[in-house]
Order: sequence, then structure tokens, then C-alpha cells
Amino acid sequence: MPENKIQINLTPEIAEGTYANLAIIAHSPSEFIIDFVRMTPGAKQANVKSRIILTPDNAKKLMLALQDNIAKYEQHLGKININSDAPAPAPVPMSFGGGEA
Repeated sequence: MPENKIQINLTPEIAEGTYANLAIIAHSPSEFIIDFVRMTPGAKQANVKSRIILTPDNAKKLMLALQDNIAKYEQHLGKININSDAPAPAPVPMSFGGGEA
């Protein structure tokens, strides 16, 4: 069976990346929405820097890929410790008005 290859372009603007230190995740029956937010100390408001919308199966594939990559990271570089003493910002509830996103 021939292998399908996809060429993926990474523009310089996207290659720079966007820093986020908070992710807010919501879902509807057909989609998962991940909002990436940059919080700054003392700020009363934070803006969403990027929103990614995934189908449920692709959200699960992302979760599995992250689990695999975290395991590989920790195997080579050591355990990632989460600071449980740091206060987590309260996420803003997302509502879809009873319908799908």
C-alpha cells in the first residue's frame, strides 16, 4: 500500500510560537475547544492568545500524544514537578447556550 505523505509548511510567524500559561478547555457533543491564555501577575484581565477547536477523536489523539511526549521528556530529563502551592487562576466558564459549539 503506498504511503501518503503530507508536506507541512511552518511560516516564520507561526514558528515564533505564542506563550501561554493557562489553558481553558470546554466541550460540546461534537467539539473540544482549548483556549490558550497568557496571565500576567496582578492583572485583572487576561486575553485568549489562541483558540484550537478539535473533534473528540482528535482531542483524544492529542491527549495520548502529550502523554507519550511527557513520558519521553521525563525519561530523559527527569520528572516534571507541578507546584501544587501556586494558586491556579479561576477559569472563566464557557457556555454554548445549550447547543453545539
